[in-house]
Amino acid sequence: MENKQSCVRLFADEVQIDNCRVILQMNQNALSRQSRILALAGNEVRLKILFLLDEENELCPCDLSDILGMSVPAVSQHLRKLKDGNLIESRREGQTIYYSLMSGKETLLRQTFKNLIDNAKKEKA
Repeated sequence: MENKQSCVRLFADEVQIDNCRVILQMNQNALSRQSRILALAGNEVRLKILFLLDEENELCPCDLSDILGMSVPAVSQHLRKLKDGNLIESRREGQTIYYSLMSGKETLLRQTFKNLIDNAKKEKA
């Protein structure tokens, strides 16, 4: 027997529906920005890179390559996506390029990283 779920309501709360539409419309730009951030951070390697940059403030591709056990070109591809998405920025020192979280972008990510660390501590206890 197939379990079919459906939505049955006696009446629609038009005020609530209209209020929700207004709230979404008022926050459309912020929601779009957050969605792009979460989409980029949805890849495990990129999330690890963002986490490491938050922890260490800045790292070069060689550092990330050693830490993650990946080739520099593979790390660089992820860094390019993060940079194109305006989540990270870079600075050059001689021939070395250092990457860091773009100012202001760490707020949403920092709470996620705090939750990860807190959950890891709870699992160890």
